[in-house]
Amino acid sequence: MSFLDRWLAVWILLAMGLGLALGRFVPGLNTMLDSLSIGGISVPIAVGLLVMMYPVLAKVRYDETHRVTGDRKLLILSLVLNWVVGPAFMFILAWVFLPDLPEFRTGLIIVGLARCIAMVFIWNHMACGDREAAAVLVAINSVFQLVAYGALGWFYLQALPSWLGLETTSAEFSLGAIVVSVLVFLGIPLLAGFLTRTYGEKAKGRAWYEDTFLPKIGPWSLYGLLFTIVLLFAMQGEAITSQPWDVARIAVPLLIYFVAMFLISFLVSKALGLNYAKSSSVAFTASGNNFELAIAVAIGTFGITSGQALAGVVGPLIEVPVLVGLVYVALWLGRRLFPNDPTVPVPTTQKVTS
Repeated sequence: MSFLDRWLAVWILLAMGLGLALGRFVPGLNTMLDSLSIGGISVPIAVGLLVMMYPVLAKVRYDETHRVTGDRKLLILSLVLNWVVGPAFMFILAWVFLPDLPEFRTGLIIVGLARCIAMVFIWNHMACGDREAAAVLVAINSVFQLVAYGALGWFYLQALPSWLGLETTSAEFSLGAIVVSVLVFLGIPLLAGFLTRTYGEKAKGRAWYEDTFLPKIGPWSLYGLLFTIVLLFAMQGEAITSQPWDVARIAVPLLIYFVAMFLISFLVSKALGLNYAKSSSVAFTASGNNFELAIAVAIGTFGITSGQALAGVVGPLIEVPVLVGLVYVALWLGRRLFPNDPTVPVPTTQKVTS
């Protein structure tokens, strides 16, 4: 492992701390960063995410995705976890932990509906998951996000609470914001990765592409991740540090959600006979969330100073360190639950001594 990879958890924590400090102590920084938006999309964050995702998507062997699209067990499991289990679980957690705080509760439900289409590639890559499976599952989730996000928002904010005798929330989600989010945060890097792989192999061959080109662009994925984290926390550093109790109230159900969704997805995948790599892809796809979309929807619907927006902001505050931790959990579980599985990554020390 490179020096950057070996100490990644430390770099991420430092990036979070730097972002919070900048947001807290640099006057007007969050306002300036917020102003750098086009169509509700933050340009600096978009740049960071695109730099982060491109090297990972350039590694995908697109000519091998057919083995994923033909795996019905994998696809159905992922769809159920993402669009049935995930939103329902977040709805339950929001009502259990925030029954007296309707704005935060609504914000959490909005987060639960936004399935991950960006950072999941990083967590999957770090855990040595199946790259082709992750690409296909994220693409499918993106299609479902376009057609199901608004309907599920109505169901969990109005229909289901009404049936249960609970307080309802009126909200109309912008289809345009959802479409833009999918096109920018998945469409652009996916197309770039596909074209790079296709024409790179055609011009120089697969051996050159994977042994020479990919190692050169690989580190940029982590640079983009750290840059994005600094920006995210800088934009909301003041709001987060000035409302620590509110952040704590929101953080508890989020922490439970990320850990439980990951473990449930990972163990169910294993029980259904998927190998380690595919189980990891299913688990990270199901446990991550599209924080950019959730924040954009919350701000567009309820306003930038709303409790719903704060809940969306707290999402990545909890998700980033927790998902990094779950990468190590996945690697640890893989070596114990998947004996003799060739897709389980071998520790560096074992590679050296064998």
